[in-house]
Amino acid sequence: MSEVVLELKDVKKSYGRHKVLKGVNMTVNKGDIYGLVGKNGAGKTTLFKVVLGLSHYEEGTVSLFGGKSHRENARNRNRVGFFVGANFYGYMNARENLDYFRRLKGIKETSEVDRVIELVGLNTDAAKKPAKMYSLGMKQRLGLANAMLGNPELLIFDEPTNGLDPQGIMDVRHMIQKVNEELGTTIIVSSHILGELEHTAHRFGIVHEGVLMREMTQEDMRTTKMTSINVADDDVEKALELLKNGGIEVKGTAQATTSLEDFYFGLIGGGENDA
Repeated sequence: MSEVVLELKDVKKSYGRHKVLKGVNMTVNKGDIYGLVGKNGAGKTTLFKVVLGLSHYEEGTVSLFGGKSHRENARNRNRVGFFVGANFYGYMNARENLDYFRRLKGIKETSEVDRVIELVGLNTDAAKKPAKMYSLGMKQRLGLANAMLGNPELLIFDEPTNGLDPQGIMDVRHMIQKVNEELGTTIIVSSHILGELEHTAHRFGIVHEGVLMREMTQEDMRTTKMTSINVADDDVEKALELLKNGGIEVKGTAQATTSLEDFYFGLIGGGENDA
């Protein structure tokens, strides 16, 4: 049985009268790369803030590394690294910023700064520039480096590929997979780029309007089929019967493996052409 690193049960969170999380149930197992899928405003960032103790929730339970109380969860957050927006001192360069956060986190090994700079692909010249001169993509890389200081057991990345070019997106994917495979780090990552997330994550959670609608694995997508006839699945037999009665021979129906995008839009409705 898999060890559970993070578990949410019926978690609810509101800002005034606006309900952001409406009873979220979510399970992340040790060693997962867990992809959290949802559009802007779905509740992804709020969910992360609740897990990290940065935002209070009204109902439900959160258990981090088996924590059974707010106090235990607070202690266990020392085992978590996170990137939820990049905040740095603009007058300091990457190395200086990372060294500051290294000391703030109580990490003694100064070599950690060099390790994470290399891991996220910040070159020597970039690491020497003040952070205020960084592009959005460079700030993203610096934020990821900060999250990975000290080799935390759980990493939470909120839209880590935002602002990156295709090469940068691929670099982040390879970095996530490398850290997961070589160090056994559990990773939760959200992204708007469903195709990229599909190639990165092992398990997925689809959140829509404050509800986690479904959790599934890569295997679920490989074994789920969608008919190529352009009718609802419930109407396939009826369509075949109508074709047969009309004297049209149906030699067979082709099926294709469902993609993450298929699952997502199938659950929430709509598609790429919707406004």
